[in-house]
Amino acid sequence: MAIAIGAKLARRDARGDQLRRAAESIVIPLLALLAAMILFGIFVGVQRVNPLTLYALMYRGAFGTWFSWQNTLTRAAPLILTALCTALPAQLGMVIIGGEGAFVMGGLAATAAALALPDAAPLVVQLAMAGAGLAAGGLWIAFVGALRHYRGVNETISSLLLVYIAIALLNQLVEGPMRDPASLNKPSTHAIGTANMIGSIPGSEIHWGLAFGVIAALLAYVLVYRTSFGFAARIVGGNLRAAQAVGLAVGRLVLSLCFLGGAAAGLAGMIEIAAVQGRANANLAAGYGTTGILVAFLARHNPLAIIPVAILLGGIGASGGLIQRRLGLPDASVLVLEGIIFLMVLASDTLYGRFALFTPRER
Repeated sequence: MAIAIGAKLARRDARGDQLRRAAESIVIPLLALLAAMILFGIFVGVQRVNPLTLYALMYRGAFGTWFSWQNTLTRAAPLILTALCTALPAQLGMVIIGGEGAFVMGGLAATAAALALPDAAPLVVQLAMAGAGLAAGGLWIAFVGALRHYRGVNETISSLLLVYIAIALLNQLVEGPMRDPASLNKPSTHAIGTANMIGSIPGSEIHWGLAFGVIAALLAYVLVYRTSFGFAARIVGGNLRAAQAVGLAVGRLVLSLCFLGGAAAGLAGMIEIAAVQGRANANLAAGYGTTGILVAFLARHNPLAIIPVAILLGGIGASGGLIQRRLGLPDASVLVLEGIIFLMVLASDTLYGRFALFTPRER
């Protein structure tokens, strides 16, 4: 009887510790967001703009109407996928910030696949585009993982530098071999064709990329937290030497998760081509990969938390045009807010484990 009671109390205490850790992972990012909003309010206040009016307009531009919601969710779709490019390798303790490069390469590869199949059925073209985007983005980030594991190259630096290489390749191909001669003022490739475009979710103007992003995030959560593969990856992220000591295949884990993260960003690039732009040009490097880094860090690299955070950041981006028209602030003001949020999120890391309310009780 005493043993049974002790086991029950132990399970209750364990659940309490889990709840405290979960609460900490929610409260501290919210405090970081609040601090960022206060600082941004001071920033716009210096420009004689009422911060309360600004935030009211931002809410209206992001979530105030069905049109705003559609714009927000459309922007959130690529953010979910590019955030996974950072969040999945982060399970291994890696800090990869090259999602923009995988995004660009995925979009470029998808465009090339569509143009290589001019007479194929639309479904075949769309599947080929998805495959090309997944492969290009996955291999791009897997290369970063290989450099880290086999050569000891810092993945943060290498992934960042590969972004510039990806954009240079985009410009070179779009302005050279893949250029449509009819695109005079703004070089771009030939259009992939209206029949090959991805449609919208019925009853809305939100493209199917949102559904793909949500499904990818759910699958990533299952992979990380409900499989032995994800458990092994988290062991590597927690203690590399211990993982090597117990015989875990660290190299396979690194390459696999880097490939999956890059594939998610590559799929986002494919969706940008097939659902929004219809052809590749300089607009493909739209900054979704960069914002995805912020989404991943704000979500604490949790694939499920990435979904609401991506919607929040998508809403902030969607509100830029409204505050420009109503308050006369530059559209890029929302980028300032995103930058402040990123700084506050990084600074808030020092707060974890410092509040007694969230600290697990000693047995």
